[in-house]
Amino acid sequence: MISKTTQNYLFFVLFLLFLAGSFLFGFAPGMHMGKNFYLFAKEMLLILPPAFILIGLFDVWAKPKTIEKHLGEASGFRGYVWSILLAATTVGGVFVAFPVANALYHKGARYSMIMTYLTAASLVMIPMSIMEATILGVQFTVVRLLVSLPLVILFSVVIEKVLTRQRYQLPDQQSH
Repeated sequence: MISKTTQNYLFFVLFLLFLAGSFLFGFAPGMHMGKNFYLFAKEMLLILPPAFILIGLFDVWAKPKTIEKHLGEASGFRGYVWSILLAATTVGGVFVAFPVANALYHKGARYSMIMTYLTAASLVMIPMSIMEATILGVQFTVVRLLVSLPLVILFSVVIEKVLTRQRYQLPDQQSH
């Protein structure tokens, strides 16, 4: 029986062989996939090293007591504001947001705060919001945020209630 890790590597090697064959034989869809894969990989390699350094610093410097106070069970509405503010400063998309969310979880943040952070990270990034405001107008951006953010908070609370009712726990990061 082939291990899961070996299967993953085998799949990746087959994918690379498919891309190489596509360029060799002029298969347009495969060539398009290869170009997209290259651009995505290049972007990832530019973002990940500094992002992991910042995430590592966050993991070391942010004390569990501080995270629990501001994003934990007793944080109240202010916790959602903190989650949104943290999300607004997160640059690097999901490459950064998910590792930060994992660190928040392991330092005592509530599920709803983590869900708010993850969703808001795709909605309120400062550079994206500035660009949106210059292209579509400040009024559009303000209306979008005023409509989106309450829904983000509402559904984060709903998701937390469902997860809590089902006694869901994230897998321990040490077991993988």
